Amino acid sequence: MNIIGLDALVFGVDDVPACHQYLIDYGLTDAGQGRYEALDGTAVLVRAKDDPALPAGMGTASMLRETVYGVADVATLDAIAAELARDREVSREGGVVRARDDMGFALAFQVTVRRPFSLAAESVNAPGAAPQRGPNALGLWDDMPAQPRSLSHVVYFVPDAAKAEAFYTRLGFVCTDRFTGVGPFLRPAGTLDHHTLFMIQTPPFMKGCEHFTFHMGGPTEVLLAGTRFVDKGYQSFWGPGRHKFGSNWFWYFNSPLGCHVEYDADMDLHDNSWTEREVPMGADASQLFLFQHREKWAPSGPPPGAGKH
Repeated sequence: MNIIGLDALVFGVDDVPACHQYLIDYGLTDAGQGRYEALDGTAVLVRAKDDPALPAGMGTASMLRETVYGVADVATLDAIAAELARDREVSREGGVVRARDDMGFALAFQVTVRRPFSLAAESVNAPGAAPQRGPNALGLWDDMPAQPRSLSHVVYFVPDAAKAEAFYTRLGFVCTDRFTGVGPFLRPAGTLDHHTLFMIQTPPFMKGCEHFTFHMGGPTEVLLAGTRFVDKGYQSFWGPGRHKFGSNWFWYFNSPLGCHVEYDADMDLHDNSWTEREVPMGADASQLFLFQHREKWAPSGPPPGAGKH
């Protein structure tokens, strides 16, 4: 089934104004009516938690109410509706197919809203290779743009990772890598991205969204956007660093959406010739290196902490 990836994530939140400001400061564009878009039109939608139009919550602290997948065409929608109707309630209205997965997450499927755009990736100059930036072309400047380009992936806490994986396998998702006893990284058929969904097995009371992220144009944009976010007063949770599985650069932040929110860039691409890897979860498996953000410093004297052991 030609599922391309995430089109949107829908949240029912406690504090709509705080979430509005957070997503604008994160770099998304306010498209109106609680919709916050990346450059390709993928989005986060924010509603008050008691909005009657929202799907019911899952009975946990999670504020995620619906995960919206974009598909290639109406034929894919037909195939998804037929497959899911074999064993669960399915609705179809206005070109959107809706159902719940085996863990209770509300899902929607629609012909994708992703729009094409053209924007260069980060360029690098390195000895032994032809320059990607010519003479006098700067790699970084004060007001350099760093805007989210596309909704990358979402991570679920689930009580039964094996059962959850089996459901998505029915829809054409494949596992690229997995952490033993924790959960799989899953890629739908319509993208080569290492994953659009990762699941972490947890007790049932934790079920919900752990984080979501948007792709940036490269590691410099991750670091630049993250630094600007910190400067606006938001709290760094993890990063910046670079993951092992997927190879993507990352920087995670706390948020008023009831989950963490990440910037990421430069994710591996895989096709059907790839063989999944499996390792135990651990710090070395989760990231190959990790930086720690600190206040800016200029070399006008000994750096803070010098002489301490």
